[in-house]
Amino acid sequence: MADANPSPKLDEFLGGKVTPPWQRYAKWVALALVVIAVIFGVSRFFGGSAEAGYATQKAERGALTVTVSATGKLAPTNQVQVGSELSGLITKVLVDVNDRVTAGQPLALIDQSRLNDTIQQGEAAVAAAQATVAQNQATLTEARSQLSRFEEVSRLSGGRVPAKTEMDNARAAVARAQATVRASQAQVVSQQAALRSNVTQRDKAVIRSPVNGVVLARQVEPGQTVAASFNTPTLFVIAEDLGAMELQVAIDEADVGQVKDGQKANFTVDAFPGETFPATIQRVDVGSNLSAQSTSSSSTSTSSTTGQVVSYAAILSVANAQQKLRPGMTATAEIVTLQKNNVLLVPNAALRFTPSDGNAQQTGGGMAGALVPRRGRRGGQAAEKSATIGRGARQTLYVKGEDGEPRAIQVTTGDTNGQMTEILSGELKEGMEVITGQYAGESSRSGQRKSGGGGGQRRQGGGGGGNGG
Repeated sequence: MADANPSPKLDEFLGGKVTPPWQRYAKWVALALVVIAVIFGVSRFFGGSAEAGYATQKAERGALTVTVSATGKLAPTNQVQVGSELSGLITKVLVDVNDRVTAGQPLALIDQSRLNDTIQQGEAAVAAAQATVAQNQATLTEARSQLSRFEEVSRLSGGRVPAKTEMDNARAAVARAQATVRASQAQVVSQQAALRSNVTQRDKAVIRSPVNGVVLARQVEPGQTVAASFNTPTLFVIAEDLGAMELQVAIDEADVGQVKDGQKANFTVDAFPGETFPATIQRVDVGSNLSAQSTSSSSTSTSSTTGQVVSYAAILSVANAQQKLRPGMTATAEIVTLQKNNVLLVPNAALRFTPSDGNAQQTGGGMAGALVPRRGRRGGQAAEKSATIGRGARQTLYVKGEDGEPRAIQVTTGDTNGQMTEILSGELKEGMEVITGQYAGESSRSGQRKSGGGGGQRRQGGGGGGNGG
């Protein structure tokens, strides 16, 4: 087999051009140099500067508002379900939904034909009882006359006549006649009471509104038969006054300790996006949503409460003068549990920040920085410390010093709304730039210069929180 790469002597013998050995490897060397240059350029482009930058925000005074969120539904302050105590055929329905009604106004009529017959029977029974009274009174008058004659004869005869037995019988007849009169009079009273009851039943055949308000629902039609044998059927639902409503919300057990009667709140409804309505806490129930559940047995109680969220009902009073709000609307309320003005505020991110050490600052950002492992934080702490943000807690903040490097200061924290925290005491002064984050690269620093390093911006805390600095 012929050699694939002829030697230089063979090329010279055949009269071909002789290629120096170094030229055969030059192209591979050039390709390697190009790859190295590309890698270096990409690392320089994405890596940025080795110098790290810090995101800062000025500590400023402002208002701190702490709120508790809860959802619920709007309802009238007094909602009445109008029913019927009588069974019968509905002959007329006099009102419809959205109609305004006054107390005593007829809403519907039940057939009164049988009730009229019953009243006539009652009137006849009263008349018969009164006639019986008159008859018994006549008998009493007769018995008294008989007794009077016997007494006169006995006086004239000196007691010899009539016989003692006849006198006793006459006196007994008078007593019996008196008792019969009283019994017949009582029967008249009984029949009159029965008649009045029948008249009342006929009056109840006219369904009337018990309050002044608006008809929210009508659940009856003419020709429908109402059966009130075992329970009272609901025919109408009337809201007494929609100018003043109430918002019924469920407050989570973690927040109920902060909610008190008289606190102010704002809420929104889906029907009017972007618009808020004021409200006031009227009542917070002591019992939870589990209080009404049956606890007849421990097994039943355990199975019914497992995995269930515990909440407490609260009632908020709502003014609805324009009557834009309607019963049943779903509302999201923000209850103001704390309101402080002119307090020194810092963002919560500043309380969680811990700067990296000097070696980590020299590591480039971007792709190159991502490929190079970072060393631990100062003092062997984790990548990001977990700050215990609570009232009276001692915390370490980092502010930007005159040399641009972080400087640790000690502060005592106060209340927080989840985004901003009050500073009660410590070395922090108004206007100091607290560090909220760390980043690397020229592009990041240019972005910092554009935004002013976050120091001059103002933002509001959750739920209408105060201006942060």
